[in-house]
Parts: sequence; C-alpha cells; structure tokens
Amino acid sequence: MKKAMRLFLTGNMQSLFYKQSIKDVADGYNVRGFLRIKSDGKVEIFLEGESGNVDTVVDICKAGPKYAQVRSFEQKEEKLQDFKDFRIINF
Repeated sequence: MKKAMRLFLTGNMQSLFYKQSIKDVADGYNVRGFLRIKSDGKVEIFLEGESGNVDTVVDICKAGPKYAQVRSFEQKEEKLQDFKDFRIINF
C-alpha cells in the first residue's frame, strides 16, 4: 500500500550533506518527493511510496545523518501526488 507524508524539521540541517544524504536514502528506498529549505529556515520534506519504505525514510529524516541536529519534527499524512523521483528544490 502506498502512502505520502509531509515533514517539517528545524535544527542544524542546512548543509548540502544533509540534503544529499536524504536524497540518497529516498532513492535507495524508491521513495519519491522533494526536500526544500523554506524561507523561515524549516526543512520541508514530502515523501511518497510504499508504506514501509516511507516509514523507514521518515525515521532516517528524524535522526538525520552524522553531525545533523534535528531539534523539532512535525509530520502529517498527505494525498499521493505521483512524483516521478526525489528532488532537492533550491530557491
């Protein structure tokens, strides 16, 4: 069964390393969507794919890679949007 989740995180995650590591994880679990840094500094991540894979990627996003510091974490279930891949969106 497929599902979609939207995450909002704050903390020390602005580096390219965090963004690229989450993209690599999402690609590895065949999860699609996007990651972007919002103007208020929050990291927004949209994930969709097989339920178990999305849950795994959500857990990895919460923990972050080495040296990332996630201070707050919000998640909410979303409707599927049929993304074709996972992208890092830069403004």
